[in-house]
Amino acid sequence: MDIISTSDHSSIVAINLFVALLCACIVIGHLLEENRWMNESITALVIGVGTGIIILLTSGGKNSHLLVFSEDLFFIYLLPPIIFNAGFQVKKKQFFRNFMTITLFGVIGTLISFAIISFGAMNFFKKMNIGALEIADYLAIGAIFSATDSVCTLQVLNQDETPLLYSLVFGEGVVNDATSVVLFNAIQSFDISHINPTIFFQFIGSFLYLFFASTVLGVVSGLLSAYLIKKLYFGRHSTDREVAVMMLMAYLSYMLSELFYLSAILTVFFCGIVMSHYTWHNVTESSRITTKHAFATLSFGCEIFIFLYVGMDALDIEKWRFVNDSPGTSVRVSSILLGLILVGRAAFVFPLSFISNLTRKSPYEKIGMKQQVTVWWAGLMRGAVSMALAYNQFTRAGHTQLRGNAFMITSTITVVLFSTVVFGLMTKPLVRLLLPSPKPLLSRSLSSEPSSPKSLTLPLLSNGNGSEVDLDNYNIPRPTSLRMLLATPTHNVHYYWRKFDNAFMRPVFGGRGFVPFIAGSPTEQSVHQLQ
Repeated sequence: MDIISTSDHSSIVAINLFVALLCACIVIGHLLEENRWMNESITALVIGVGTGIIILLTSGGKNSHLLVFSEDLFFIYLLPPIIFNAGFQVKKKQFFRNFMTITLFGVIGTLISFAIISFGAMNFFKKMNIGALEIADYLAIGAIFSATDSVCTLQVLNQDETPLLYSLVFGEGVVNDATSVVLFNAIQSFDISHINPTIFFQFIGSFLYLFFASTVLGVVSGLLSAYLIKKLYFGRHSTDREVAVMMLMAYLSYMLSELFYLSAILTVFFCGIVMSHYTWHNVTESSRITTKHAFATLSFGCEIFIFLYVGMDALDIEKWRFVNDSPGTSVRVSSILLGLILVGRAAFVFPLSFISNLTRKSPYEKIGMKQQVTVWWAGLMRGAVSMALAYNQFTRAGHTQLRGNAFMITSTITVVLFSTVVFGLMTKPLVRLLLPSPKPLLSRSLSSEPSSPKSLTLPLLSNGNGSEVDLDNYNIPRPTSLRMLLATPTHNVHYYWRKFDNAFMRPVFGGRGFVPFIAGSPTEQSVHQLQ
């Protein structure tokens, strides 16, 4: 009993310290809000490293972290709120306008990066004395370091200031993470030692199945939540039930995807998009405000938690014990991986941007060279997804006894710390240098999107005729009718989707302007405001 009580007491002490550190991260992040270099993720990372040093010194070099990291903790509890909130808050028009480019970067680009990193690591590491690694390990390294850090992207890019850049980098990051996880799982499930055309086609088929099945599951979950809330009107009796149903349905979509071995990242992301388009407009006004802030708060807390822990875990003595006799080799391994990440990303960003520009008729829609450089740079950060995959491949219960595996773990930690701090610190200044923001009033009007949960007033008062922005008050040169007709087709994909959405989807699943007037329903507040 004494041993159990001592263990409980130490856990309580650890949790207290961790919560205090989370509070410190938020306070310091607030004080550094106007700083052009720092952001919350880098602040949490630095505080985590500092705390790890203090714990390491006070424990006599035996321990450096408070809680034991596990990939289950990350993938099951911390990642879902972050990805869901990103889909819930994303500007849908901007995202789907660039959907083909995002998919091109996120799928084809990740495969190119995966191939370069895998074969580069195989050629370099075989000549170095880092221990025995098999072909599956080299392919896993490619998948691990192809995964960009979409969490840090949220911190360093602003959706309102650079909407095109944000939608490209973040959208690519979500698809990229899903692709990397699918690649990683495929490497572990297939017999890589006997590669043949059959296995290659099996892998392609498996990937396409996972991609589309995960997307469909997310869309179905979002539509089901919208239909339930629209038909049952939870808000008549309790807004808490509305909020609870939205949260639980979102998390259920993620866990169902995990249950069926699909890509849970893609599932919960598209569930967030569908919920923001339909479900969010079916709840009462108070529930809209509550869900917006609840999802954002959960996401923010999980982001800080991840970076704080990654910083603390970086100094775990168990991982460095096997490589401390050859620090030069460890530095070379990390440098080679960073170089491969730089080359692998450049190898697809610039060629695929050129291909994407061929399909864009308007010069204003093309991805310029400065934007391509920013997309390349902003996607260089590696984060918790890479850490979790590396732990999964090279450790057992967070520890390893093999020299080669220890090199991979410590190199992953080094790459994550270096890329997040150095590349993350320089991303904001680079964006401001290459892409200075336009006039605040004009940029805010151009990027506004009433159908997004970011706006709490316009959706309640709008007539449901779309989200076009009234620019009559601004002196913006407009093309002639003939030039506009030649440059932009009148019946594009968005036109047909809007027609289908208004005719079939919104009458069934609700949404802006399509919720029936029933006492206690969300429309009641809107009508009273208009009157």
